[in-house]
Amino acid sequence: MANPFSLDFLNLRTEAFGLDLSDLSLKIIKFEKKRNFFSLASFGEAEIPAGVILEGKIKNEDSLAKIIKKAFLGVKGEKIRTKYAIISLPEEETFLQVIQVPKMNEEELKKAVRFEAENYIPLPLNEAYFDFQVVPPFVDHLDHLDILVAALPKKVVDPYVSAIKKAELIPLILEIESLAIARAVVKNGVSPFPILLIDLGATRTSFIIFSGYSLRFTSSIPVSSTKFTEAIAKNLNIGLEEAEKLKVEYGLAEREQKEGKEVFEALIPALTDLMEQLKAHLRYYQTHSLHEHLANGRGVEKIILCGGGANLKGLDSFISRELKLPAEIGNPWINILGERPKEVPRLPYQESMGYTTALGLALRGTRE
Repeated sequence: MANPFSLDFLNLRTEAFGLDLSDLSLKIIKFEKKRNFFSLASFGEAEIPAGVILEGKIKNEDSLAKIIKKAFLGVKGEKIRTKYAIISLPEEETFLQVIQVPKMNEEELKKAVRFEAENYIPLPLNEAYFDFQVVPPFVDHLDHLDILVAALPKKVVDPYVSAIKKAELIPLILEIESLAIARAVVKNGVSPFPILLIDLGATRTSFIIFSGYSLRFTSSIPVSSTKFTEAIAKNLNIGLEEAEKLKVEYGLAEREQKEGKEVFEALIPALTDLMEQLKAHLRYYQTHSLHEHLANGRGVEKIILCGGGANLKGLDSFISRELKLPAEIGNPWINILGERPKEVPRLPYQESMGYTTALGLALRGTRE
């Protein structure tokens, strides 16, 4: 069964590249096979003007297609010769749920899951693209099946397909962003206990809970790296460019210096909002989603930060103190290059944090 949410428009074993689309930027990653491992062959990024994509919905297909085409032709490293792309779909519009059904054969399962999913997906299934996968149990003593179901509205997905085709590319697979993130940062794609992935992006933050072999919960909030910069600019009465420089230089870790303290104090309201929403989502998951075989029934035991905003100095320590859980910066190369490398050829390691989703998409391409 294909991973949700993935529309396998073509079921071919062919080279493909990862294309991560968000409201304000796109990123491209292409791997090259070298004997028994993969190396980075091509990468690139481009800004997307505000309003072309808004809260995950494409508002201007033609503009987006031109940006994609230009970025595709202008990648660093090797020229990309394949037209096949694996594209991210917006987390904000995704409906994802783990449900349970009795054990049954595959044909019966398709009907049962679709019938059961109608109780969870808040729109008619004929207006959505729908997919599911059986989640392998971490301890196999079950009298039922856990099923991860996902759906996105057709009116959201179709413009992505159209824009990719207008860019003269072929959409091989469309995949929910959180699946790509988990594939990139969860070592070997399995965890014996629930872990919380926090993807801190430019316009929003995603909370992703992964346990055993699968996603269990996802949610997005509008707290973002850009909001942090805006808060610094407003409180210190400076421009956004200068505020971004101060954020990068001081973060949350340099409070013994005057400017560092000012930056931290400016960020307190946004950080408070982030932590309150994070705690609320954790409470919801741990009171509604746990049962005996979700990785031994344990609650979240570790936090992994990813996305470009994860580079904020001291953020991992701050979250760890607030939640009393170990928090660490994720390694988006862990399933590609192994343990944390000292450097990544061509792409600086810290910069690669912003490519986490694109890396996960490209890694999917190596497995197809």
